[in-house]
Amino acid sequence: MSYGNVPEGFVPNGSADSFDDREFGWDDEIEKDGPDYITLPEGDYDFEVVDFERARHEGSEKLPPCNKAIVHIRIKGKDASGHEGVTIIRHQLFLHTKVEGMLCAFFTGIGQRKKGEKLKMNWAMVPGSRGRCKVGTREYNGKTYNEIKKFYEPASSQPAPQPQQAQMSFEQGKF
Repeated sequence: MSYGNVPEGFVPNGSADSFDDREFGWDDEIEKDGPDYITLPEGDYDFEVVDFERARHEGSEKLPPCNKAIVHIRIKGKDASGHEGVTIIRHQLFLHTKVEGMLCAFFTGIGQRKKGEKLKMNWAMVPGSRGRCKVGTREYNGKTYNEIKKFYEPASSQPAPQPQQAQMSFEQGKF
């Protein structure tokens, strides 16, 4: 199941954020252009996870067979020429101890986990999650694609301001 052409605002899991989702009749009128899909320059971007798939990694030289999640990450931005658009990056997360740090970084990046804490992965909460990541590019068959290089830990919230110690003075008859 691929959502390579996910329109802005559409969440494939059918959440309330999806647009007027219906079948067209053969003679219906259409008008809504889809977003322009772009290749982003390398850099740091805010993202939203729009969907994920459960899949199986069949094994490779570096990693034995294991479960994997393919998260569909939507990023809005500008390409190298300044043209605004959207990209959907399909990022694979392998469920194996050899790459546990990458799973931890993802769940920390979407705010489900704090660095150093143990976490039971809650995949139902992944779609709709937001965070910040480093995007890179890679070449494949002569075409340039975006890829996630790193998920950033959310900026820690500022500690609540400490109340200043009130100066206590005593005046007779006042409370």
